[in-house]
Amino acid sequence: MENSTQIKSFVLAMYGNMGPLKYLFFTVALLFYISVILANTILIVIIYVDRNLHEPMYIFLCNLFVNEIYGSTSMLPCLMHQLLLDTHEISVQFCFLQIFNIHTYVAVEFGTLTIMAYDRFICICKPLHYNAIITKQIVLKVILIIWIVSFVEVGVLLSFTIRLKRCGTVIHKVFCAHHLVVELSCSPDRTVSLIHDLVFGLFFTVAAPVTYISFTYVKILAVCLKGSKETKVKAVDTCTPHLVSLISFVFACFYSLITQRFDMFSVPYPLCVVLSMYVVIVQPLQNPIMYGLKLSKIRQACKHLLTLKSLQLYIFLQRIYILASIINKNNTAQFIL
Repeated sequence: MENSTQIKSFVLAMYGNMGPLKYLFFTVALLFYISVILANTILIVIIYVDRNLHEPMYIFLCNLFVNEIYGSTSMLPCLMHQLLLDTHEISVQFCFLQIFNIHTYVAVEFGTLTIMAYDRFICICKPLHYNAIITKQIVLKVILIIWIVSFVEVGVLLSFTIRLKRCGTVIHKVFCAHHLVVELSCSPDRTVSLIHDLVFGLFFTVAAPVTYISFTYVKILAVCLKGSKETKVKAVDTCTPHLVSLISFVFACFYSLITQRFDMFSVPYPLCVVLSMYVVIVQPLQNPIMYGLKLSKIRQACKHLLTLKSLQLYIFLQRIYILASIINKNNTAQFIL
């Protein structure tokens, strides 16, 4: 039986032999990564610059966009690096770092979506108490707590896994997955890691937030059915992107959990690869596009910023043109003299 200290790296076996296609896949992954960075950064800058968006809802959105960049960075740079390799090996240390990053991304995402659901619940169901309950100070404290709890929870999870003895090195995935790394263990005490993964990973990180969010939407729906047309429009405008984001993210997480524990031979190989990475590739690009297009305040702020920058660019070019004309006239006068 090999000791864990003797295994220096794992092999990500799902890449296979791609031949020249690896350069195409690398280019697609690079374009996805650049798109994620640009889309999320633009909305973060818009929310930061426009003082009208300095409200609790948009501060939560800003935190969501920061987390999308964090999540995609935990996967895509490594993916692009592995695409260009022939052996597809990843060091044990970097593997655990990737697991930590992906799990904290998921935990922060669910935490942010949960508190956003609570924010919408108070805004729609208790509008008169909203400013007293949801303040900027409380929002910042809640965001900080979400990140700290997520890091501590995942850190405790990995503290059990790192100590396990491992007898295998092959991970049938394009990235490091916690459950598959635990499956490589030949240590008799891996039950603790699996229980922690099930209780904290599945119940507290996924099931509890989804249950609470479902409860808040039932309450919001009840208020909308009795409320005015304005209340219904407000609920649809602000809750639709949140609900779509939640459904998409839950689907991606449950698919990942199922494929790690059961053989999915019936799913075509390319589709299996794409769906396994959906949570950290499609979700980080989907959210900024969806919120940017759906929320009217963000659309207006984006148009205002583009108009302002276009006007500033026009004035700048006009000044350069006038300056160039003056210099040209002076040179012409000197030539005549």
